[in-house]
Amino acid sequence: MDFLSTQQYLLSKHQSKELFPSGQQDLAVYKVCHKMFATLTAEGGSPRVSLKCDPDLAIQLREQYPAVHPGFQMNKKHWNTIMLDGSIPPAQIQRMIDHSYQLIVDNLPSNERDALLASKS
Repeated sequence: MDFLSTQQYLLSKHQSKELFPSGQQDLAVYKVCHKMFATLTAEGGSPRVSLKCDPDLAIQLREQYPAVHPGFQMNKKHWNTIMLDGSIPPAQIQRMIDHSYQLIVDNLPSNERDALLASKS
């Protein structure tokens, strides 16, 4: 996946919002409800996405793919940064995005999660 296809996939997640909280257009933050599940940047000419991840799975992905690194400027236990260099199959990056999104949804307060799920139907 490249920058644009990753951006489109992030925005396809139910009620995903793209924000630029730092006022800079080169770092997008993606949230569901009020919780961040991804960042996307092409700063320095190297497109990359940072995604929340189960700690054990994060280590496995880092070992499996050279383009997966501990989260850049994030909690390295719970976040991975994926270089969008074409070395990881698009379906795998989509699974990583889905996993990050679902971790956030699963940890929302029950009333917010219920409202989110109800708005999906």
